[in-house]
Amino acid sequence: MAQFQEISKWSGQHPKPAGLVLQYGTAGFRTNAKQLDHIMFRMGLLATLRSKKTEATIGVMVTASHNPEEDNGVKLIDPMGEMVTPAWEGYATQLANAEQDDFLTALKDIIEKEAINMSHEANVFVGRDTRSSSASLSQAVLDGVSALGGHSKDYGLLTTPQLHYMVCCQNTQGKYGEATVEGYYRKLCQAFIQLTQNATNCTDDQKHLSVDGANGIGALKVREMESYLKRELQISLFNDGSEGKLNHQCGADFVKVQQKPPMGIKINPGERCCSFDGDADRIVYYYTDSLGQFHLLDGDKIATLISTFLKEMLTQAGLDLNIAVVQTAYANGSSTHYLEDTMKVIVRCAKTGVKHLHHAAQEFDIGVYFEANGHGTVLFSKAAEERIQQLTENPNTNDERKRAALLLKNTINVINQTVGDAISDMLLIEAILAIKGMTVQQWDAIYNDLPNRQLKVKVLDRRLIDTTDAERRAVSPAGLQEAIDSLVKKHKKARSFVRPSGTEDVVRVYAEAETQESADALAHEVSLAVYRLAGGVGDEPKQLQ
Repeated sequence: MAQFQEISKWSGQHPKPAGLVLQYGTAGFRTNAKQLDHIMFRMGLLATLRSKKTEATIGVMVTASHNPEEDNGVKLIDPMGEMVTPAWEGYATQLANAEQDDFLTALKDIIEKEAINMSHEANVFVGRDTRSSSASLSQAVLDGVSALGGHSKDYGLLTTPQLHYMVCCQNTQGKYGEATVEGYYRKLCQAFIQLTQNATNCTDDQKHLSVDGANGIGALKVREMESYLKRELQISLFNDGSEGKLNHQCGADFVKVQQKPPMGIKINPGERCCSFDGDADRIVYYYTDSLGQFHLLDGDKIATLISTFLKEMLTQAGLDLNIAVVQTAYANGSSTHYLEDTMKVIVRCAKTGVKHLHHAAQEFDIGVYFEANGHGTVLFSKAAEERIQQLTENPNTNDERKRAALLLKNTINVINQTVGDAISDMLLIEAILAIKGMTVQQWDAIYNDLPNRQLKVKVLDRRLIDTTDAERRAVSPAGLQEAIDSLVKKHKKARSFVRPSGTEDVVRVYAEAETQESADALAHEVSLAVYRLAGGVGDEPKQLQ
């Protein structure tokens, strides 16, 4: 078959290093950029096959998100802007790891298994982040698409959520929006401006926000978007990529893990600041108080702010829609109690990983999901969107109900429902704070986080650890959960869980308790139990200093 000879010829230009094995995980493939050329070419081929199979446009994003500058990665985006299905994640791993001689067999195997009609047209959208390796790697993806006779559109530099958005717009024939960067800015910023018109007496101080762009793509795109905001949000941009290194001592992940402001940002007490991660799909907020104390507002606080606002608007609009917050086991216990006991919102716990949260959020009229790391969004069911729209159009709706319905409609338009999006989440948070006339300190004071600690323990084989109940309880090795239960009983307001890493042979330990000393002690005690019962390697975990 001439087509396969053509692929074989192209493939020779993107050879696989013998013996290299990589796994397609939640974040796609991610490793040192030097090892990825063959993977990119093959993902171009796979995206073309996926497009022929679904008869829709598929996305390929070249990024390694919050990883260091020298890494890169790639992930595939399905027709509605969602992550690719588990079966195709399996094909991605299979195709990536086939040695050069067996590679065509692996490709034909997928075509046969999925009964793909090779005469179907294929369309693939490609985007990339600002890493120095991204341009040549995205060219390898484009080569893969060409080798199978697919059509490609190279968007060049994009945030990951923007590419998800483009794919969704294209496959809904423009119903979700216009598949251009300008279309994205217009839709989000117009909705934001409509929302903030409901904010009374907003001073320039209150409209000001400091943004840490992680020296990545998010900084570039915030700059591009500024003119569309018409000074309704005044952004001071730091770590804009002009001199600093991507994700180095900056970005959402650094701020969340280190519990301190990024380098390269000047903060005055009480000023609102936020940090994006490297590909702008995560966001965290923070401020320092008058005593110089650092305060982090992570994904839990963001989900609480958004769900509280939505619940208030639904009540004012007189709409009986069910709203739920989907969290992971890492969500702070205080946030869960506040949502369930005070706000009377349904809280669902899902396994770690955005795809699990996204899936759980789809079960409700309105599903708000955020991981503690700041990755999340809000999903509205079609029925919920229609009921909100009808209320805005109904001439018999009274003023209060109509105002709330219009606020909900504009909220839907400011949100990127395809995936967590730092830019969209930032606009939504800023709009809510303005409408509620709330300072960052007042938002922070909604509830107080329980002190917590995360540790990791190196083990010989992470597969020894198996969990249940959305990763909150360990079922193997024998005796580990019992040990955790008895350790937890020694501390007040305490809980702890362990889960294997998805990427390396380590076990992650989480503990929270009434005081930081207590949380630290519990995390250390549980780490020792993991080390002893689950095949720890190296030195025994030491007590935190």
